[in-house]
Amino acid sequence: MKIIGICGGSGSGKTTLVEAVRAHLSTDIVSVISQDSYYKNHDTLTFEERCELNYDHPNAIDYDLFVSHLNQLKDGESIHSPIYSYSEHLRSDQFTKVFPKPVVLVEGILIFAHPSLRELFTTTIFIDAEDDTRLRRRMARDIQTRGRNLEEVKHRFEDTILPMHNTHIQPHKETSDYIFDNNKDDVSRLGSFCNLVDKLIQ
Repeated sequence: MKIIGICGGSGSGKTTLVEAVRAHLSTDIVSVISQDSYYKNHDTLTFEERCELNYDHPNAIDYDLFVSHLNQLKDGESIHSPIYSYSEHLRSDQFTKVFPKPVVLVEGILIFAHPSLRELFTTTIFIDAEDDTRLRRRMARDIQTRGRNLEEVKHRFEDTILPMHNTHIQPHKETSDYIFDNNKDDVSRLGSFCNLVDKLIQ
C-alpha cells in the first residue's frame, strides 16, 4: 500500500486535485481520506462556542483517531471515517466506510504538522498557491457551499487562516518530497497532477 500525503493551505486546491486523481484511477485502486473528517467533536460546547474555536491549529484535529485509522488501513482493515458538518461544527452520526486499497490519498491542511501521522506517508506532496489565489478560492467555496458571507470569509482568512498557515503549514513546503504549483485554474493542471501520482504509484 502506498499512502500519499497531500498538504497545502486552505484554498490551495487540494480537494480538486485529489478528486481528479480519484476519477482518473480505478476505484479498485484508490481510497481517499480527508483531514476535515477528523476535526475533534466538541459536542459539549454550544454552537456559539464552537464558532469561536480555531480550526486552523493542529489542536483542532483528532490525530489519535486519524493515525489509528491509517494504521488499520495499512493492516488491511476497513475503517468508519467520521463525517463532519461545517455548518454545525460537529460530527454527524453517520460515517463513510473506507476500504484498504493499493493507493490511499490523504489530504488536508495540517496533515504534515503531526510527526506520527506524517511518518505514515510513503510520499509527501505540497500543493503551492499564492495567498491571494487561496483567498479567492476560499471566498468562492465558503459563500457557495458553506453559507458564509464575504466579510466573514475575508476576516477569518486574514485574522486566523493566514497566520496559522505561515506557522503550521508553509514551513513543511521545503521538506516535502514534491511541490506542485497550483496557482492557475486551467484544466491542464489536473492532468499534470494525475501524471505525477501515476509516476509515484508505478
